[in-house]
Amino acid sequence: MAEKELILVRDGKLSFGDRARSEKAKLDGFDFAGNIYKVKTFAALTKLERDELLVYESEPGTDVSDFAMTRDGLSFNVEGDADAMITVGLQEDTQYEVFENGVSAGVMKTNLGGKLSLSVSLTEGSATSIRIQKVNG
Repeated sequence: MAEKELILVRDGKLSFGDRARSEKAKLDGFDFAGNIYKVKTFAALTKLERDELLVYESEPGTDVSDFAMTRDGLSFNVEGDADAMITVGLQEDTQYEVFENGVSAGVMKTNLGGKLSLSVSLTEGSATSIRIQKVNG
């Protein structure tokens, strides 16, 4: 069986992570849209950095597809074997509305470091769609 790629681009969006790995694997220097990405992944953790800044981190590890960032937020699909705590890097001290499978989970505010943490209910074999959208005003 071929090893899964740690990070790849599909339809202009990033896919990364491999929660099935028992040992930590990492890839540094992945160039996409003028930015340099680094991914670390295994069963306990999946982490993505862009230009040495945190973009995504989950505990335990997850598989992420269709990851896209805009000026006003980000969106992705996530799969995992158990519920996950996910932290994303956004604009600091800013309010965002979080949607899980199209349903609002409420408005959250990032801290001074721009981090936003959320708990996501995951079911093995099924992807959960997450969209985090900046609240205007």
